[in-house]
Amino acid sequence: MIQFKPLVISDIDIIVKMMQEFYAIDNYPIDIEISKSLFHEFIADKNLGKSWLILNEDEIVGYVILTFIFSFEYQGKIAFLDELYLTEKARGKGIGSQAVAFIIEESKKLSLKLIYLEIENHNQNAQKLYIASGFELHNRKLMAYKTR
Repeated sequence: MIQFKPLVISDIDIIVKMMQEFYAIDNYPIDIEISKSLFHEFIADKNLGKSWLILNEDEIVGYVILTFIFSFEYQGKIAFLDELYLTEKARGKGIGSQAVAFIIEESKKLSLKLIYLEIENHNQNAQKLYIASGFELHNRKLMAYKTR
């Protein structure tokens, strides 16, 4: 049975270890100490978003992070599905679909107007998962500007 456990301070080491595994897939850099510090800030401020560990029969198999944004265009609070990660052995078992369904239900409870996410072009499995869950390709391009 799949469960979603809200992240607490004592879970930070666990989630950061999984985050390292996730980032390694696409060779993204990660600073472990900064990530731990960010989780302390994130957990302390409920206005920033929510995060959960994903458990399958009491074993941690992944995590999901939802961050909040305010949008005038969408007339209220929206979210960014910042990260959804499943360990390699948990993939292909329907857990990802259950995680997306959970996030959609949570978004309704939180009165969110929209959920954005980004996926790597090469990650066809993720694209199929999100499209099957009702997400649509957005007709805009995502751009980024780093301030440092």
